[in-house]
Amino acid sequence: MEDGKIVELYLRRDETAIGQTADKYGSRLRALAYGIVRDNQTAEECENDTYLKAWDSIPPHEPRDYFYAFLARIARHISLNFCRDRSRLKRSAFLCELTAEMEECIPSPDDAQCRMDELAFGEALNGFLRTLSEEKRNLFVRRYWYLDSISDLSKRFSLSESNVKTTLYRCRNRLRKHLEKEGYTL
Repeated sequence: MEDGKIVELYLRRDETAIGQTADKYGSRLRALAYGIVRDNQTAEECENDTYLKAWDSIPPHEPRDYFYAFLARIARHISLNFCRDRSRLKRSAFLCELTAEMEECIPSPDDAQCRMDELAFGEALNGFLRTLSEEKRNLFVRRYWYLDSISDLSKRFSLSESNVKTTLYRCRNRLRKHLEKEGYTL
């Protein structure tokens, strides 16, 4: 079923919308959650919580043109919140590592000069991603959106771990320069 039709089911409050969503995107949402929580049962819970949150969020949102992105964002936030709530020390250390990597190139929301409209920043980030080659863009997104480990990325892209680390380091530096050029203070 097309995304627009599934969203229509949500708007009409038809419960079959959840089943259609699960059929179309369930495995992808569960894989996204698993990449963060590293536990099958918890990933399944996060997937189910995503359907509930989508049910509660549609309406007022009508994500016809970006339905999977809408669901993926919900699933990612639920999974990250679960990790925080459960204080998973090993996973928390991993999240802290990723946060530290990105802090160097993304403005701090606590700095009054850096408060910006979310859409404008999203456009700046998308503009940066468009400048990367497909492989670098995929590495960057897999690392900082899907939270893949360096070793997973190394296997997925048939690169050495040092090559992955170097590529990501250079991408973060390019992102920093791109954001500075766009007028963001770091």
